[in-house]
Parts: sequence; C-alpha cells; structure tokens
Amino acid sequence: MPRPGRARRFRRCHTAPSHSVEQGPTLQSLQGASAASKLVPPKGLLTGGTQPRFWLVGVLLLAYLLAGTAAFYLVMDHMSGDRSANRALDALYFCVVTMTTVGYGDLVPSSDAAKLLACGFAFAGVGLVGAFLSKAANYLVEKQEALVFRTIHLHHADDCKSLRDMEANKVLYKLYTSAALLAMILASGMAFLVKVEGMRPVDAFYCVCATVTTLGYGDRSFTSAAGRAFAAAWITVSTLVVALFFLYAAELGAERRQKELAQWVLTRRTTSMDLEAADLNGDHRVSAAEFALYKLKELGKISQEEITEFLEEFDVLDVDHSGTLSCHDLAAAQPG
Repeated sequence: MPRPGRARRFRRCHTAPSHSVEQGPTLQSLQGASAASKLVPPKGLLTGGTQPRFWLVGVLLLAYLLAGTAAFYLVMDHMSGDRSANRALDALYFCVVTMTTVGYGDLVPSSDAAKLLACGFAFAGVGLVGAFLSKAANYLVEKQEALVFRTIHLHHADDCKSLRDMEANKVLYKLYTSAALLAMILASGMAFLVKVEGMRPVDAFYCVCATVTTLGYGDRSFTSAAGRAFAAAWITVSTLVVALFFLYAAELGAERRQKELAQWVLTRRTTSMDLEAADLNGDHRVSAAEFALYKLKELGKISQEEITEFLEEFDVLDVDHSGTLSCHDLAAAQPG
C-alpha cells in the first residue's frame, strides 16, 4: 500500500538540482539517447515481434488432420452417404470438411459412436480456427504498435519519404497478393469441378463460393475419388487464403486509421488545456516524460489507470523517498 502523505505522481529528486528536474530531460539529452539507441524498440515488443507463431497453428493443423483421418478411417463403416472406393481418402475428406465447418452433408455419421466422434472433432476444428484468429489478432495489435513507433521515428529519418512509401504500401501489396491467390484458388476449383466433376460453370462457381465461405449448402460437392483427393488440399488452402485476405483487408483499414490518428496527434496544436491535462504532478510544468505519456494516452496506447499502477509500484520501490530508484531501493523493497 502506498505510504500516506507521499506523492503518487512524478516527484522531484531531493538529491538533484531542482532546475534540472523541473525542466525534465533536455532536447539535447533526448537526441543523444535517440542516437545511442538508434530509435530501435525492444525486440518482441514492437517491430521485433510482429510475426505471430503461425507455425504452431500449422503443427496443430497437421496433428488434427492425422488424428482425424485415423479416427474417421476406423469408423468409416458407421458413416452414410456418398462414399468413394478409397476409405482413407473419405476419412481425410470428412475430416477437412468438418474442420473448416464446410459440412457438405454428402458424408455423415450414422452411429452414436461416429456422431460423438464427429462432435469432438467439430469442436476441436473450431478451436483450431480460433487459434488462427487469435494469432491474427495478435498480429494486428503488434502491427499497430510498430506503426506508432515507425510514425514517430520516420520524422527523424533522412530517407523518411522512401521509408514511408514502403511502409504505406507493404500491407496493400499483401492484400493484392492474397487477392490474386484467392482468384487463382477460385479459378482452379471451378476448372476442376467443370472438368472432373462435370458441373456447369455456374454450378462450379456456386460450389466454390459456398465452400470457401464455409457455407456448404450440400447440393453441390466433390463426389469422385479424384475430386475428394483434390478437395482435401483445396478446401484447406482456400479457407486459409480467404482468412488471410480478410486479415490483410482489416489490417489495411486499421493501419490507415492508426496513421490518421498518429498524424493528428503529432501535428495538432498543443493548447493550455493539453498542458493542464499532461501535468501529472500539478507543478504547472510539463516535463518530457509527462508530455510523452500524455501523447501515448491520446494514441490510446496507455490509460490513466495503467499510469497510476506504475506510479504506485514506483512508490513502493522508492524506499528512501528520494524520488528515484537505485539498487539499494530494490534490495530493500524486494528482500531475497
């Protein structure tokens, strides 16, 4: 608990000259620190951690397909519907349409054991999709954090124009690439359905759209052995490509909104009301640290509650009441 009477805001160090503390860090000291660190954020926090562990989802996907294929292979005699001559292929096909929630209905469980097994794998498939979406959400959040850092950093870069253009177009190129892949996926699926399954072009387009959007009406599906072999890979890839397309579309929209917000925060006039709001310790002076915290609050990257928690933690660690932390404070506040 914070000690009564103690200031829980930024405090002046009693052992330091008052003018240097009140004025906060000077522009020269900030520039020197920036040059020393080259404005590189900690790895794994901003730019270093923007690649989510999609490989883990890939490992889980492989394990799901192997376990599902083996399980449905064993209960294939308890499945009804349009079965091909290849038992293992039907098991893999049913596993894929269950995982992706397509559910054509051309192959369904008929016994209680098969139904319970399908229910288990259906929930596991939804969980796997949820894991992918969770990684995608983390990716979006980390990209926004990296964008704020780069937006501020590029104002100090010599080649800021070229770097800005590169950053501005990177997500757009990803969206274009995923859109091209999606078009190729749809075209390949249509071509296969027309040539191998004998569907009319309109029916083939209807089938691929119902598949990639996981609607799976069931009136059109892959029925031949070759078609199901193709579908096992095509459905998995197509649903992932669709998810990536909408992920990059959402990322592009979020990045543009974040850029607009960051640009507004960086360029708008600072008023006396801003200074009053940024003055955390009430001394009618705003230090560089207070100003930076205020800007971070405007960007929505930190809240007043979080700042209060940090200051309360500082208050507990500041054993000698000096307004600064030292190794002696840490040893006294955290014995052992």
